[in-house]
Amino acid sequence: MINSDDATDYESVLLDRRGQAEAFDAIGDRYDEAFPHKEGQLAAGQWLIGSLESGARVLDLGCGTGVPTSRQLADAGLRVVGVDLSARMVELAGQYVPEATFEQADIADLRPGGPRDLGRFDGVAAFFSLLMLPRAEIPLALRTIRQLLLPGGRFVLSMVEADVDDFAIPFLGNTIRVSGYLREDLHKVIEAAGFEIVDESSYTYAPAVADVPPEEQVFLCCRRSD
Repeated sequence: MINSDDATDYESVLLDRRGQAEAFDAIGDRYDEAFPHKEGQLAAGQWLIGSLESGARVLDLGCGTGVPTSRQLADAGLRVVGVDLSARMVELAGQYVPEATFEQADIADLRPGGPRDLGRFDGVAAFFSLLMLPRAEIPLALRTIRQLLLPGGRFVLSMVEADVDDFAIPFLGNTIRVSGYLREDLHKVIEAAGFEIVDESSYTYAPAVADVPPEEQVFLCCRRSD
């Protein structure tokens, strides 16, 4: 649950983003080419749309190029704000989804008492963005997301099922660091942050490039526990 110590907790975590934003700046549009099939992401996005009223305000956290999620949410009549650490991704998202608002920011900037205040949201989507954080920071990020949500707000996320913490991997000609959990452990982390898991799906996914191995993608549809 959110508490007044979150800002202090963040101060105790080394926010080392070296290489992460630069990697995605370099990757740009190639990300969508490498991951052309996004059925799980689209299905979770559709659950979010079906859970909200038209005109609801939604945050796409780690929006990338804005495709497909920001595009899907905007097409459904939702008011979309997208956030990404990569300046290039934010630039592309603004081109592909011009009716949405995009900001270059770190999720840590959005924490209670942090330097960026984007207001409150009816829904948040975080597809493959939390896995870019070390495990020590993921519970803090989840509590930040809970604080960003209005009471009863909806939250959809995806992770790759893997027992790794801040592990360096080659990715589309660059190096990124990723974290993950086994399924049961992921559930515990999500629920401890103040969310009820309402629906779950998983997909075995083989990206369309040789240097990214097949992965088990887990999609969770959640409600903020009040």
